[in-house]
Amino acid sequence: MKWKGRRQSGNLEDQRGMGTKGKVAAGGGVIAVVVILLQLFGGETGQQIAPIIEQVANSQTTQQVEQRDLTSEELEMGDFMATVLADTEDVWNQIFRDYNLGDYKEPKMVLFTDAVSTACGSATSASGPFYCPGDQKLYMDLAFFDELKTRFGAKGGDFAIAYVTAHEVGHHIQTLLGTSNKVRQLQSQTNQVGANKLSVAQELQADFYAGVWAHHNKKYLQAGDIEEAISAANAVGDDAIQKRSRGSVNSDSFTHGTSQQRMEWFMKGYNTGDIRNGDTFSALLD
Repeated sequence: MKWKGRRQSGNLEDQRGMGTKGKVAAGGGVIAVVVILLQLFGGETGQQIAPIIEQVANSQTTQQVEQRDLTSEELEMGDFMATVLADTEDVWNQIFRDYNLGDYKEPKMVLFTDAVSTACGSATSASGPFYCPGDQKLYMDLAFFDELKTRFGAKGGDFAIAYVTAHEVGHHIQTLLGTSNKVRQLQSQTNQVGANKLSVAQELQADFYAGVWAHHNKKYLQAGDIEEAISAANAVGDDAIQKRSRGSVNSDSFTHGTSQQRMEWFMKGYNTGDIRNGDTFSALLD
């Protein structure tokens, strides 16, 4: 992705280098694995994952904050994230104007290391990237992207990171358009299997919105970028994660969609660039 020397967003809050030290209470690691497997790309559902990430946070002893200088590589990554966030702002401001959706309220992005406090509760890096509707912020511990390659087998690359960012911004779009509130209401009126299906539809729509963003950002794409996004989407499908973690698949427990679904909806957004084609709910629930 061509990103150097371009506009950077002013909505980035960089909290990296502000870590903790001390012993972690027993049990946190187990909960962390659960969060990674069940809440990867946690998105819209910052409020849903809050009890889990609060449990992770509460399982740890109070730590003393320590601060360090960022490395040159970390500083460059911060510049990259600020550029990607700026690109999402440019694209979605224009789309909201084109479709008469009102003003686009730009989200903030928080980069953190190890742990962070949010309006949805305290979170550790184990929660992965997520969006909190309570404060309309995206939270990213960039160490996750190493995990995406080493643990989940994705190709990696800068556009894989851009895809994940655009997916979380997709959850912000759902918050602004009222989709997230409707999903929560419907989930409260059904059983767990039905609630999971609604969650899958919401996550796939966020993938679709990520594809729409990529469509409108084509002038900055390079060869192999879309393949990186597809590889990331494939790696974090519910079926791929369940096969890797336990050797079997239970479709009723899916919350984010299969690898095939995630790739297909991202590509549908990328190929059409039209948000009117993103009704994942009718496609999956009828």
